[in-house]
Amino acid sequence: MNLLEKLNQAQIQRLTENKEIPDFRAGDTVKVLVKVVEGSKERTQTFEGVVIARKNRGLGSSFKVRKIVDDEGVERLFPLYSPNIQIKVVKHGRVRRAKLYYLRNRTGKAARITEKKRSAYSV
Repeated sequence: MNLLEKLNQAQIQRLTENKEIPDFRAGDTVKVLVKVVEGSKERTQTFEGVVIARKNRGLGSSFKVRKIVDDEGVERLFPLYSPNIQIKVVKHGRVRRAKLYYLRNRTGKAARITEKKRSAYSV
């Protein structure tokens, strides 16, 4: 491991020591709680939608979430190791691709993703 990789790993360790990042992938529905600071006030903003892409680049890892608001698609990119976000997985989707950009062209029932069936024996 070179020096840059060691620094990235140390930074990731420092950012995740008091925060748990759940196991999620493209197709999962997640709820992202974003801490927003406006002047001296602080509030939490919720963004719930389907993960359409995930980029694993060490400290620069990110994921893209898409939801529909008033018949208009809204996408938002979140850094994975940001201290200002919390991630909660609502449900796991069953998809066969890593990037779900085809959902941009679909509306209504065509944009639904089936939920992954979990057996009693899987862990």
